[in-house]
Amino acid sequence: MDREICPVEVTLDLIGGKYKALILWHLAEGTLRYNQLQKAIPTATARVLTHQLRELEEQRLIERTVYPVVPPKVEYSMTDLGRSLMPILTAMRNWGADYLRSQNIEPNCCMMKQE
Repeated sequence: MDREICPVEVTLDLIGGKYKALILWHLAEGTLRYNQLQKAIPTATARVLTHQLRELEEQRLIERTVYPVVPPKVEYSMTDLGRSLMPILTAMRNWGADYLRSQNIEPNCCMMKQE
């Protein structure tokens, strides 16, 4: 029997890491270096941020460009596949903001700055 493959489960696997959605959100604004991502997501440890960047790269949602200079220069940018997730991330942000407001909590995070 063929194994069932759920598209919702696949999508959650792709963006379900603790910081993956935030990484994608920040890269939607343009190419960023590793240090810029660290500053944009200060709660992410270096180890976790590196791991999630690698996963996003393996999943072809982001690209990593290494420049042959000293010190090494590495930049991250979204692929077209990664950009195709932005309507989903925007819908998640909007739903979450509406939910928080229904609980009398005002949303306050980096994702709200683009409203």
